[in-house]
Amino acid sequence: MHLTPDNKLKKLIIIGDRILIRPSKPNERTQTGLYLPPGVQEKEKVQQGYVIKIGPGYAIPMPPEDEPWKNQEEQVRYLPLQAKEGDLAIFLLSGATEIMYQDEKYFIVPQSAILMLEREEDL
Repeated sequence: MHLTPDNKLKKLIIIGDRILIRPSKPNERTQTGLYLPPGVQEKEKVQQGYVIKIGPGYAIPMPPEDEPWKNQEEQVRYLPLQAKEGDLAIFLLSGATEIMYQDEKYFIVPQSAILMLEREEDL
């Protein structure tokens, strides 16, 4: 498979309740005007960025089944995450892991470290 800008992240599989975020540039403002002021970013306690990929969510334990005639195929079920691809996320840096992939910086963030999401859709 040849990597292009459109498919370079398709090989990445995000696990569980984690979210892949591309950090926004300093002073980058959303259409609705939301941005982190430089004072907040300099303290480096919180960061903002755009959700690129999300994991399947929190795994739900399967109930025990004692019925041998039922299909034994185990289907893992997940409780989905609140974040969606394209959301702007404000998250705690203390819970994030910074990675470099294809010469770009990303953060892998558990949903519990996300403080707020902004979604660009009509309410």
